[in-house]
This record gives sequence, C-alpha cells and structure tokens, in this order.
Amino acid sequence: MIEIIGVRFKPAGKIYYFNPDGTKVDRGAGVIVETVRGVEYGICEIANRMVEEDAAFMPLRKIIRLATDKDLDALEDNKKREKESFDICLEKIAKHGLEMKLIDVELTFDTTKIIFYFTADGRVDFRELVKELAGVFRMRIELRQIGVRDESKFLNGIGMCGRTLCCATFLPEFQPVSIKMAKDQNLSLNPSKISGICGRLMCCLKYEEETYEELSRGMPGVGDIIKAPEGTGEVLSISVLSQTLRAAIRKNQSDPPQINNYAADQVDVIKKAEPPRDYEQGGRQNGRGRSQQ
Repeated sequence: MIEIIGVRFKPAGKIYYFNPDGTKVDRGAGVIVETVRGVEYGICEIANRMVEEDAAFMPLRKIIRLATDKDLDALEDNKKREKESFDICLEKIAKHGLEMKLIDVELTFDTTKIIFYFTADGRVDFRELVKELAGVFRMRIELRQIGVRDESKFLNGIGMCGRTLCCATFLPEFQPVSIKMAKDQNLSLNPSKISGICGRLMCCLKYEEETYEELSRGMPGVGDIIKAPEGTGEVLSISVLSQTLRAAIRKNQSDPPQINNYAADQVDVIKKAEPPRDYEQGGRQNGRGRSQQ
C-alpha cells in the first residue's frame, strides 16, 4: 500500500496521483507539484488515502508544498500574462499569415514554459513563429495543435440541452462515440440532432448505451420474423426501454396482416432480419474528435 493524493490542474481535467510526502492535504486545497512540464499549481481532488501500488503509476512524484497566499498571487499574475500573451501571439500569427486559430494560452506556474493551443485544417509551418515568440517571451515555447472537440472543452458553451458542455464541466477525457449508438437508442440520424457544438457526435450518446445494449439482448429487431400468440409476422418497431414491440401478424399466410403490440417475452424469433450494409460502418470519433472508419 502507498499513500497518494489526487491533483487536478484544469477544470474537468484528468486527476493525477502524487505522493503527499507525509503532508495532510484536504480536498480543495491548492498544492505546488513538479510535473513533466515543470512546477505547476493544482487543486487536490482526492485527499490522502492508501491504495495498492498497482493502482498508481510508480514512481510517484512528491508534492513540493501546500500553496500559500503568495502562490495564489503569482497564479493571478500568470493569468494576466496569459491574456497579454494571447494578444501578442494573435498579432504574430497575422504577421506571418498563418492559417491557424489560436484557442488558449497556458503558462506554467514557474514561468519557464508557455503553451499556445491552436486549431488548423492541416499542418502549419510555425517554425518562424516559434522563433519570434521565443525572442519576445524569453522562455520555452510550445505550439500544440488540438482537435475540434478539445476546442469546445477549452472554450465551453451551452449544449442543445440547455446546460454547459459536459466536456468542459466534468468529463476528464473523451470517449469513442459512434453512429451505431444513436441507432441503438432509436434517435433521429439527422446530424443537427445528434451533433454537439463541436460538430461531432454528442458525448452523451455514450451515457445510456450500456443500458440499451443490455436491454436489447432479449429483444427482437426490426424486420425479424416472429411467432406471436395470434400467428407469425414481421416486427415493425420496438421500444427498448418499455420492452415492447409492434408487429404485423397473420394467422394464415393468406390472411391480411393485423398490427398488434406485444411484450418482448410474448414472442419468439423465427428468423433474424439481415442488418443494413452500413449499420456497422458508422464513423467513430476518437479522442481528438476526428472520424475514423
């Protein structure tokens, strides 16, 4: 067993484990830690607890100290410098005529490195821009290209549900989302109905997918041939949540079909319908928000 604390550096960002080095750190307390990027300020999200060594990435870095009022003042100064740096970088981008959109600027707590996040349609040759920025800021410069989903996470906004974006509120990382999830949940496949403000499939399609998959296991599919109490017929539609279906049933082959509703456990599947060719070919979004087959 080893003692750890969990530290978050950005709202809705990942939680990283650190060794408290004998210091009691309450949840919500500010801490100064050393990361691969340098010295950083973070918020404790998980107070001191013991975990198995296998549950933590070893070796753990030790925290430097609890944050002081002086550290908070330095953090505010850094935020002001970030705003100024944003404007300066915009001017330099325009000067070099680069096809890139600046999204955010992040300055490490120890002011040894500054990171510029941007989006672009393709690759951008920003070598001259980096040289010029290094001459202005006199510190390490990093330009990092991000995807459209990451852009929404940085900027935040209001989704069609009327709430602030999940990615900017509580989702630490993006999960793969596919068009199959919308089909399984019987949602409209109109892109404007199932896409977020980033233009990609909404992250919330993932939330209920496991429940729909579990409930669908014992359900006939649309187009299946079933045997019902009144005869045999074809499934016209299903309601996964209520575990019911609607089917066109004939007692005899020559009889006109009768449209009836049934509970899923009232019928037996005689023949499964063949799925459409494109059913399993829905694009899936990876962590950077691009579509892949």
